[in-house]
Amino acid sequence: MFTDRALVLVSRMVCAGCEVARPFDELLSFSCDRRGQDDVDHVLRTELGDEAVLAGWPQTAVNRHDNAFLRYRKLSYTWHLATARGFTDAEYIDIVEDLARKLVAVDGRAPTITPLLDSEELSTRIKNETVNVSGSHKARHLIGTALHLEIADRLGANTSETTLAIASCGNAALAAAVVAKAAGRRLRVFIPPNASPAVVKQLASLGAERVICERQDSDPPGDPCYLRFVEAVAAGALPFSCQGGDNALALIGGQTLGWELVEQCQSNPPSDVFVQVGGGALASSVMQAFQMAKSSAIIDRLPRFHAVQTENAHPLVRAWQRMGELGKTWSEARSHRSEFMWPWESEPKSIAGGILDDETYDWLSIVTGLQASGGDATTVTEAQLEAAHKLAIETTGIQVCATGTAGFAGLQAARARKALSGEARPVVLFTGAIR
Repeated sequence: MFTDRALVLVSRMVCAGCEVARPFDELLSFSCDRRGQDDVDHVLRTELGDEAVLAGWPQTAVNRHDNAFLRYRKLSYTWHLATARGFTDAEYIDIVEDLARKLVAVDGRAPTITPLLDSEELSTRIKNETVNVSGSHKARHLIGTALHLEIADRLGANTSETTLAIASCGNAALAAAVVAKAAGRRLRVFIPPNASPAVVKQLASLGAERVICERQDSDPPGDPCYLRFVEAVAAGALPFSCQGGDNALALIGGQTLGWELVEQCQSNPPSDVFVQVGGGALASSVMQAFQMAKSSAIIDRLPRFHAVQTENAHPLVRAWQRMGELGKTWSEARSHRSEFMWPWESEPKSIAGGILDDETYDWLSIVTGLQASGGDATTVTEAQLEAAHKLAIETTGIQVCATGTAGFAGLQAARARKALSGEARPVVLFTGAIR
């Protein structure tokens, strides 16, 4: 972990870059106040003390809810904040259940535990997120944010009339629109000109405001949608994104996926876990949950993590390789962000369009997890992405998109290189449905 574990008594938000903790009574902790002031990688993350993890682990039948945000609620920074400020556990449960009912009314699905399937044909275990709210794992990040905003408002934050903002043209945008509508909040989505017409139509049907973002000659390097999103947040919108640097609250919900995997694999731990990486919140959330589980002795070892990016845009892999060339650890790299992480220089294209982020915004937590687990960051070709996608659908029947099988492509590539670390069946994530 980033700081002395003895100092983490219950739960807190702390910056991975400068190690400054946010005040526990602060209702909204989206990002570190020092972000952008120097070359340190300022990204907030939640920490739980080992005793809090053990106390919150769902060990009895009464705690084993089908809703992930109930099952793992006591492992959430939001739950600890709420109960410290006077909410009872029963009141917190009521708030989660109310949002779940509203999500069903909008999307037909509630945030249930998603299955971990054991595929003999593919010799892997598959975490199937295509059955989640809005058809992808992205809903986890945004449900977590929405729950936190609801708690914060009941404690006096007064954000209910403030517009939410996100930069996305795919699963994250759709998840944001579904969750925002269920929560009764206004949403502005910054999308590229080539956004899928089907996605744009769905956003409109969900009441989201769409803002098309052309690349401007005067823009600095980076995704123009993200640049417009940053401007909107600076003007007063709330970040309803899945980038941990802009919205640390998104990682709270994302960690439910990690906790589920820890519990589902407890009796048969995987030797390797492959995670596709775009902006990085998914991998960051999963790795953090596993690291907290190991620190509290819920598991006795970490699986070897593999971060997978496309050959056509791989800012994380580039940073990881540069760290290796210079012999740098994450603790050394975090103070020199611009030497390792910068926007991809050209506009990339890929069949796995959902991981074409110009930067891996949550890269620091990922390289921490890779170094702690002896893992690796690797690329796959378009041919490997296409082959893995076809094989996944033909074998499992799951209607998963090519972005959603990018981690599986990484597994197939690792097998070809004989780079797996053990005999235990590895885990991949099928993260989103075909649109």
